[in-house]
Amino acid sequence: MPRATLYTRDGCEHCDRLRERLRAAGDTIDEVNLTRAPQAMNELLKLTGGRPIVPVVVREGRIEVAPDGGSAV
Repeated sequence: MPRATLYTRDGCEHCDRLRERLRAAGDTIDEVNLTRAPQAMNELLKLTGGRPIVPVVVREGRIEVAPDGGSAV
């Protein structure tokens, strides 16, 4: 099964939709929820080039920033 790291925050509809899409595709998801783990913000900013936006998915070496729309953190 493909493995994905998904950066989210509580209340983000884009995050919810992407999580469901990844699950439907059979991905195993390691979720980093920035609401519950704010210390992960520096990691997120490195992935997004400094933009505080979710969702972000890292899968198979690729980084996708807000592939279906995003929400500020």
